[in-house]
Amino acid sequence: MADTRMGQLGHRRVLAIALPIVLSNATVPILGVVDTAVVGRMGQAAPIGAVGVGAIILTALYWVFGFLRMGTTGLTSQAFGRGDTPEVGAMFLRALLIGLAAGVGLIVLQVPLIHGAFMVSPASPEVEALARSYTGIRIWSAPAAIAIYGITGWLIAVERTRAVLVLQVWMNGVNILLDLLFVPGMGFGVAGVAWATFIAEWSALGLGLYLCRTAFRLRWDWARILDRARLIHMARVNTDILIRSLLLQAMFVSFLFLGAGFGDRPLAANQVLLQFLHITAYGLDGFAFAVETLVGQALGARRRSALRRAVVLCAIWSGITAAGTAVAFGVFGGAIIDTMTTAPDIRTEARHYLPYMVLAPLIGVVPWLLDGVFIGATRTGDMRNMMALSFAIYVGALALLVPAFGNHGLWVALLVSFAARGATLGARYMALERAADAPAPQSTGS
Repeated sequence: MADTRMGQLGHRRVLAIALPIVLSNATVPILGVVDTAVVGRMGQAAPIGAVGVGAIILTALYWVFGFLRMGTTGLTSQAFGRGDTPEVGAMFLRALLIGLAAGVGLIVLQVPLIHGAFMVSPASPEVEALARSYTGIRIWSAPAAIAIYGITGWLIAVERTRAVLVLQVWMNGVNILLDLLFVPGMGFGVAGVAWATFIAEWSALGLGLYLCRTAFRLRWDWARILDRARLIHMARVNTDILIRSLLLQAMFVSFLFLGAGFGDRPLAANQVLLQFLHITAYGLDGFAFAVETLVGQALGARRRSALRRAVVLCAIWSGITAAGTAVAFGVFGGAIIDTMTTAPDIRTEARHYLPYMVLAPLIGVVPWLLDGVFIGATRTGDMRNMMALSFAIYVGALALLVPAFGNHGLWVALLVSFAARGATLGARYMALERAADAPAPQSTGS
């Protein structure tokens, strides 16, 4: 069936995979707005700060396991492409078990992890007390939250992105409704926001298992599921992705820290403009996920022509999206800034750096797309190595540009890092294509 699908690769199929992801991404900021609004109506600063701090701590802990989504998509799509139905089912269960086990591990280690987080980011006693209450409730849904990464990756791999949209809308919709019920309605305060997320995540896990019910109809081969070689390969792929993601996160963290050194106004302006990058990601992620799936399937089927066609089609739509985003930022960027802040000095400051936001989608489209290509091909060693090289180039750009140009130099260095990621991954692309002709199983590039 997968081989037949390779011959039906066209624009409609790309959009069928990508658009539900774009729509599901759009629900994420809505939830953040509601979380903030319901505690903001309490009329105190501490609850807002507590939800913000608590959410950041848990997001950082869960983010470590984001590799599970990407690794599951790449490995599953390749199994799907070569028609290995037992391995497709085995990958689902492996991802599910890893996610549940990781969540249990966080629950067991919650005391030192959360205590350490507050030592790094101290808050006022009132905010910290409320945030500890928030994290103490939400941490118990960690198994569900992390397992959903694996479920999402599996659904993307088998081209069921409408199910991903249903799952995301359900989880965020339940969360929003319970926010409104528990906080303004029943007066539960910060704890109410935490309980809303707890219930939403566990209910989403239940829905996710239902959406993946076809996997449960397969005959479970525990020898295959727990096969040492396959587990080692999966661990290697996921470790490479984790290292790459840590370097990427270090890049953005250093950007924030260096921006803080220029004063409150540039820091606030940078925070506002980083939201433009999030908007860019919401659009481009859909096509990056599509290329993950299609490249993985083409590589699994050993169809080099299908692999190249998948990349070309997704590149066309990514380019259209990036160009449209750049134009929108150029025309409406000022208005977008004004909706994010009412402070006149920050509005003025942010407008000084708005041209970089127009350039960001145009430069970032290549690394975003190639990340998807290399994830789908599980050439994660290449991703890790090229990210390390790009990080070194970024550090060099900072050293040269920031002393001379200040915050402008900081933004240019970030754009240089985008270009470096695109160029370095692009240099490894032809080796990836040649691997589609090789009879041996795809290596990780390590």
